Amino acid sequence: MNQLTSLPWWAALTAWIIVNLVNILQGIGFLSRIRTGSMDINHILGYVMLALGIPAAVVLVAFVRARAGWLHGIGPTVYLIFLALMVIVDYAWPVEFRSPMRYEILIPYLVLFFGSILLMGLPMFRLNRSLWLVTVATTVFLLASMGAAMSKGVG
Repeated sequence: MNQLTSLPWWAALTAWIIVNLVNILQGIGFLSRIRTGSMDINHILGYVMLALGIPAAVVLVAFVRARAGWLHGIGPTVYLIFLALMVIVDYAWPVEFRSPMRYEILIPYLVLFFGSILLMGLPMFRLNRSLWLVTVATTVFLLASMGAAMSKGVG
């Protein structure tokens, strides 16, 4: 059976929506740091990113049930792992790891965050190139926002 016909399209589209929302939310979060000099808005947006864990879990279950393959399931899985780490270091037992940099936390945090974006966005390359290009654009927005925040010392 062709993977494209056996794939639950609603799940693929939902994963695409999640990854683009994450890119946009984090981009706005980085820009808010420039404007306000604080992480307050970023912290609020973090709750929205946590809420996106619910549809990500539903998508993961749908991909597993459809036997869609590891390429489809790995992105939501990594996103859920990232959310678990985010809950621990940003909410449950807050620890400052961005400034000063605590690499033992920062590196896994960034690898899981950017890994989830890459892995949730990658399957759309084969499924729908136009939608994949939207993900490229929102990722560029995120990276530009991050670069701008870093250049202002609030990244």
